[in-house]
Amino acid sequence: MSHPVARVLGATALAGAGALAWGTLVESRWYALREVTVPVLPHGQDPLRVLHLSDLHLTPGQHRKVDWVRDLASLEPDLVVDTGDNWAHLDAMPALLHALEPHLSTPGAFVWGSNDFVAPTPKNPARYLLPDARTTPQAPPAPLPWRELGRRFTSAGWVDLTNARGEVKAGGRRISLVGTDDAHLDRDRFPAAGGPGDVRPAPVVDDAGVARVDRSDVDLHLGVTHAPYRRVLDAMHADDVDLVLAGHTHGGQLAVPGYGALVTNCDLDRGRAKGLHGWPGARPDARGGADSTWLHVCAGLGTSPYAPVRFACRPEATLLTLVAA
Repeated sequence: MSHPVARVLGATALAGAGALAWGTLVESRWYALREVTVPVLPHGQDPLRVLHLSDLHLTPGQHRKVDWVRDLASLEPDLVVDTGDNWAHLDAMPALLHALEPHLSTPGAFVWGSNDFVAPTPKNPARYLLPDARTTPQAPPAPLPWRELGRRFTSAGWVDLTNARGEVKAGGRRISLVGTDDAHLDRDRFPAAGGPGDVRPAPVVDDAGVARVDRSDVDLHLGVTHAPYRRVLDAMHADDVDLVLAGHTHGGQLAVPGYGALVTNCDLDRGRAKGLHGWPGARPDARGGADSTWLHVCAGLGTSPYAPVRFACRPEATLLTLVAA
C-alpha cells in the first residue's frame, strides 16, 4: 500500500474514532433546552407554556441527567407532556421518579413508548439505518413495571392518553386531549371522536359531508403520541388537532452537518426528524398552512444503553410557548 493511501486511511480511521468518542463521551450528555413559539391559541389569549419531555431512556447512575430534568421545573411551565420511552433498566424506577418529581405537581399528560414496556436488549446498531429497524427478539425481554409507573403518574393528576381522550386544565385554559399507544409496536388504536373522554360535542356533518366538531368549549385540542407514524398524524389531522407532540426519533440520533438526520426509525420523512413542522404540509408562517396541523417532534434526552452515542444531534427537552394565532 502506498504511503499517501495509508495516510488517508489512517486519517479517516482517526477522524471516525474521534467522532465516536465525541458522540459517546460529550454530545450524548450535552443536554439542551430548545425553545419554540407556536401560534396556535385563539385570538386574544395569553401565552401558554408547555414542557415537552421525551425519550429519557434513564438508567441507574445517570445523575447529571436526573438533576438536569429536575431543574427544568424552574421554567414554571403550565403543562408537562411526556411522550414516552422513560427508562431503559429494570432498576430505573427510583431515579426516574426522582427526576420527574418536581413536574408531577404541574398539570400533565403522557403516553407510552416501546421501551417503557420491556428492558432493552443488545442489537446491531446498524439496523437503525434500515427502512424498518424493528426486530423480533430471540428471547422474551424482561418486562418493566410500567403499570406501576402509570399509577404514579395518574395519582399525581397526569392524564393517561393510551389510545384515549381526556381533558386537562392548565394556565387557566381548558385543553382537550387525544393520544395513542405506541405505533412502533402497532399498539395504536385511534379513539373515535365523540367517544369516551372527548370533552367536545359530538361531530356534526356539514353541507359538504365533512364531520365537524364544535371547538367553542375548549381553548386547545392537543394530540400526543410516541412514534410519529404517518397513519397516526393523519388521524390527528383529521380529528382537527391544533398541535401534535411526539418523540421516538431521537432526532435521527446520528446526523450529518448540512444534511441532517440519516433516519427517523419510522415512516416519517427525515426533514421532520425533530423540531416544529406542519402536517401534512409545511407551515411557513403564522398565517399560512390553514389546512395543516402543527407537529412538534422532540429529539429526546437519551439513547439505548447499547448505542450511547449522538452526533450533530444534542439530547434535548423543549419548552413550547403557545401564543395566539
